[in-house]
Amino acid sequence: QWQLVESGGGLVQPGGSRTLSCAASGCTLDDFAIGWFRKVPGKEREGVSCSSKRATWYADSVKGRFSTSRDNTENTARLQMYNLKPEDTAVYYCGARHSSNRFYTRASEYNFWGQGTQVTVSS
Repeated sequence: QWQLVESGGGLVQPGGSRTLSCAASGCTLDDFAIGWFRKVPGKEREGVSCSSKRATWYADSVKGRFSTSRDNTENTARLQMYNLKPEDTAVYYCGARHSSNRFYTRASEYNFWGQGTQVTVSS
């Protein structure tokens, strides 16, 4: 059975860095489009970075500060976050959808989700 397990959230000071991991089991992550989304109370889930094997999209709010990668040997996707700001505080989710040729930027387009991990940026 497909499962995504996220880890890496926590408390970070402004300007700090954090790496989130999304470990997949039950299938090969390389065959899937991966999306990182975040949610704060009262707002809809927001796309942060979405990728296929060929291309990656970043939201304007994180461009130049966040980057994504895939480790096929560990079947894990990662979101590296740098120069974090208080407005980056949210629950972060990874989503997956079977597709290797394009990425998807809307949460409704993903079939599988991790449980979410809280990132709090505060001094």
